[in-house]
Amino acid sequence: MVALAFALFAFGSGWFLIGLVHVWSHPIVGWFSPLAMSVLVTYAYVRVSRSPHLPAATRRFWQHLTMSGFALIATVVSAMDDMLLSGPVPTQQFSTRTLVLLTVILAFVLWALLRLPAWQRTPGDWARFAIDTGVLVITCGGLLWQFSLRHAEVWQGQGAAMLGICVLALTGMIAIAKVAFAGTGQLDRRALQLLSGGVAGSSATGALAPFLVDRPYLSTAILSVPIATLFTALAAERQRRAKPEEPAEEQPLGRRFSVLPYLAVAAMTGTLLVGEAGRGGDQLFIAVCVAALTALVVIRQITALRDNRRLLDTVDANLQQLNAYQRKLAHEVTHDALTGIANRPAFTEQATARLAAGDGCHVALLDLDDFKVVNDRLGHSMGDALLRAVSGRLLERLRPADLVARLGGDEFVLLLPGLDDERVAALLAEVADAVQQPLSLHGHDLAPRLSIGVTAAQEGDTPEEMIRRADVAMYAAKNMGGARCTWFDPIMDQLADADARLAADLRQAIARDELFLLYQPIVELPHGRLAGVEALLRWRHPEHGLVSPGVFIPLAERNGYIVELGRWVLEQVVRQAAEWERTYGPNAPEKVSVNISARQLREPGFPAQVAELLRESGLDPYRLVAEVTETAVLGTGEALDAVRELHALGMRVALDDFGTGQSSLSLLVDCPVKVLKVDKSFVDGVTGTSAQAVIVDGLIGITEGLRIEAVAEGVETEDQAFRLHKMGYRFAQGFHFARPMAGDDIALLLGVSVTGKVDNFH
Repeated sequence: MVALAFALFAFGSGWFLIGLVHVWSHPIVGWFSPLAMSVLVTYAYVRVSRSPHLPAATRRFWQHLTMSGFALIATVVSAMDDMLLSGPVPTQQFSTRTLVLLTVILAFVLWALLRLPAWQRTPGDWARFAIDTGVLVITCGGLLWQFSLRHAEVWQGQGAAMLGICVLALTGMIAIAKVAFAGTGQLDRRALQLLSGGVAGSSATGALAPFLVDRPYLSTAILSVPIATLFTALAAERQRRAKPEEPAEEQPLGRRFSVLPYLAVAAMTGTLLVGEAGRGGDQLFIAVCVAALTALVVIRQITALRDNRRLLDTVDANLQQLNAYQRKLAHEVTHDALTGIANRPAFTEQATARLAAGDGCHVALLDLDDFKVVNDRLGHSMGDALLRAVSGRLLERLRPADLVARLGGDEFVLLLPGLDDERVAALLAEVADAVQQPLSLHGHDLAPRLSIGVTAAQEGDTPEEMIRRADVAMYAAKNMGGARCTWFDPIMDQLADADARLAADLRQAIARDELFLLYQPIVELPHGRLAGVEALLRWRHPEHGLVSPGVFIPLAERNGYIVELGRWVLEQVVRQAAEWERTYGPNAPEKVSVNISARQLREPGFPAQVAELLRESGLDPYRLVAEVTETAVLGTGEALDAVRELHALGMRVALDDFGTGQSSLSLLVDCPVKVLKVDKSFVDGVTGTSAQAVIVDGLIGITEGLRIEAVAEGVETEDQAFRLHKMGYRFAQGFHFARPMAGDDIALLLGVSVTGKVDNFH
């Protein structure tokens, strides 16, 4: 269509230019171009007004222009009839019908512009628009009348009508120019600029009509109509192809310097001087003075405007800095400072909007397993680097519609809209696989593991409730060993409520005297002599009876109560060990082991508290053995420093459950270990040829070489005890020798073999 428009325009322009020097015998042929282009541009209007991707206001604008296109076709036909068909000779006289049709065209254009809803300006903007319109209309109208209309005999009887049409055309031109300059937010800016250029070109060529009075067979419509229709056809095609996500941006009008008033003043002043030059005398002198004063006033105003412009530029620079700072603050309010992803407020805002709109969505809570180990072992800077790497992997794997936010620590939350349960499960599996790929950070190889809890939105949900359910599911995944994804089930709430009530009761257990200690003997192989005891905490609940340590110890670790429990246990153990030492002297248990949690080790001043307990009780520190797990001291963090301080007090350190966590033989060097307790899971297979037996056999060689005592835990059969002794183990504990017992019962065993079952080892 664009190529056809250019071809028709070329034909019309060529016909007109040749007609300036050649008399056409069939002038009606020249009207083919304006008529065809009128039809073509109307078709272009129809196409763009029916484009479904455009906003309604934009389509309405082009629908109004479509009406002006039909009026243009009628106007061209009417003008052909006026100039070539109504009389025996060609004429340039327009009939009233044609003038009315021209007015209708301009009215449709102005109405289309006035209906645009996006041009929202202040009253001052509208005042400037009206002033500029008045300046342009008065100037152009005056010049047109002075140099064209009033001197042309062809316009006799139509001067006032044609002047009105010219004024209306000028108003339309400045309206389109203003809109094109300012933008509307609905129409393509380049399309508006093309419309403005078409109206201006058409008006300029149309004003040449008085100079063609001696060529009645040639009309400016042959040139002005193709110019207007070419530009408007190009504008329509531009608008039709414009993307909906590229609206024109609103720009302030007040700061732009307009030369229009100064050009108008210069034009009218020049006209005045030309008019008075022929008269001479006082009138010419006054006109020159007026022109000089006008020039000086204009120069003075431009100078003031330049000064104001410099001041405003300074203000703008400061405002830009302020806006940049505000944008930075706004970003920080909604984004996590460490990872750069969204934070909890941003998640809450988006989740609230999704839920309010009734959009289906899922929330998944992700937590890194053993993240504290990374922090303690490799330092917090490595932990931060891991969090950033995980954030990047999450962003890479999720869809654009998804949201990932960091809640704090090593917890991330995902908002997953528009997916069913099956697709969410598949996406989370892909996310977990991507995040858990091994990575190297600052020379360290890491293999992150994720525990994920996920829940679907329900009616009446809030973001906080969805996070709570996902958190419950995530902890269920951790309790099952971690590195898995668990969906929320209502039964989990019941279990969580039960845990919460149990945790509340646990906080009262010390005051209610519900806690007590049992001591399990550690014997020396093969004869079974009592070599020491391990203190074990028990809880007798008034309703539930004996609660397993596997239940209440993890509860205490999660809610932080483990620190208070550990302090109470330590006080009881030190008191009991001191009492045995005073009562039995050398026959007292050589070592009394007490379990120390990772949280206790990280408590500020913990070694000092232990030192104070030992001083007050008078207990020989060498008799007290601090049992710690390998995960509690893995690395070079606060926990390992605390263990070294306990060793410096004279206490012995036992590494408990060795081999069940992220075992590292370097611990046996870095940590001042004096006792290595081999976990029951390895001891169970010691009588066969399994891998466990190989590990148990290998460990005794390592401990002997490092001069570390090895204690086999969980010995339940005589065969296991016999096999361990043959391997070289000298210490063991388990139900085969004795079950945990009260402190008073231990007194009966002091200096006596625990059992005679081991006497047949030889």
